[in-house]
Amino acid sequence: MVEKYINPHTDFGFKRLFGSEFNKELLISFLNAMFHGEQNVQDVTYLNSEQLGDRADARRAIFDVYCENDKGEKFIVEMQNVYQEFFKDRTIYYSTFPIREQAQRGGDWDFHLNPVYTIGLLNFNFADGLENAKRWHHEVKLMEVDTHEVFYDKLTYIYVEIPKFDKKETELVTMYDKWMYVLKNLSKLMQRPAALQEHVFTRLFEQAEISKFDKEELKLYEDSVNAYRDIVNAIRTAEKKKFAEGMAEGMAKGKAEGMAEGIAEGMAKGEKAAKVKIAANLLSLGVPMETIIQASGLSEEEIKNMMQ
Repeated sequence: MVEKYINPHTDFGFKRLFGSEFNKELLISFLNAMFHGEQNVQDVTYLNSEQLGDRADARRAIFDVYCENDKGEKFIVEMQNVYQEFFKDRTIYYSTFPIREQAQRGGDWDFHLNPVYTIGLLNFNFADGLENAKRWHHEVKLMEVDTHEVFYDKLTYIYVEIPKFDKKETELVTMYDKWMYVLKNLSKLMQRPAALQEHVFTRLFEQAEISKFDKEELKLYEDSVNAYRDIVNAIRTAEKKKFAEGMAEGMAKGKAEGMAEGIAEGMAKGEKAAKVKIAANLLSLGVPMETIIQASGLSEEEIKNMMQ
């Protein structure tokens, strides 16, 4: 089926809808919907999405969308398509950049900080015990362990598991429901759903219609779609191969050393081989290093060693 509207999971699609000054009303609407009235974002200013470390050799961070609202509160919004082993660590690391940049030079700064929100829109099911949870929206703050009360409310991490959202068009009630429906289904739609009649969605469907792209936009989008599909296909192929190879090796080794131990070791080797295969495929396609790290779960050093 030929797509009528862009896929917001692609880099081009996501940044076109949420990362441009021209379409910032879409981002404002989404943020307000996600916070269920706890936030009233009137305006946003887009900030430099590439952050450098304190040292020349420090790891940089490139955000999909980085902005602040009219109160100076910072928002990082990331579309993450593939599971990464240390994804939670990565979001914590990312949040340090908007914290550090608030430091004021001189001796008069009293350490006052504006709130920082790190938002991960995940095109996969979250790890560590949440795979089977029905909730698809997870909000995390620093908590006092004994009382379970929020200790610090200026640092917030929000993880949204898009695949778990399963409401049909007739079940959409809130604006958050409607935005989630768009994020999950936009590229599958052939017309604007009757449930999405708010003005902001008029803007969204106008900007998302592929037939309205000029030649340059169409080329950029097609390249982005191809990169997205290559990543998805590489991961699916590697997962199937990993499982098959891991089981085969585990079964063989298990005959001599014990079935359980053999299967575990075989699966571990298969997983490592799968990561290497993913990285090799993406390197051959000229995919940026940051994307390869996210897709494969390997470190930058491990990937660079493959290139030698």
